[in-house]
Amino acid sequence: MLSESLRGVIAQLLLRKTDGKGRVAAVEVMISNQAIKNLIREEKTYQILSVMQTGKSQGMQTMENHMKHLVEAELVTEDEVAAYLKETE
Repeated sequence: MLSESLRGVIAQLLLRKTDGKGRVAAVEVMISNQAIKNLIREEKTYQILSVMQTGKSQGMQTMENHMKHLVEAELVTEDEVAAYLKETE
């Protein structure tokens, strides 16, 4: 049922800005396409990240890729991202 009713998932994490004035959202977006639905149905959810990485043209984005973009844009520091990644290990 979940695979057919799910339309998408959006997750956000607030990271401290490099200037110390506030926070910026790092966002992960998963759109429920046929591949995602099949993985859920077949209980292969561990493969969803791969589909998300190749689904950029459909609007998908991983948290790690968005954080990398925020570092390149100098909105957050590499240390701030590393602290988050260390917490999730």
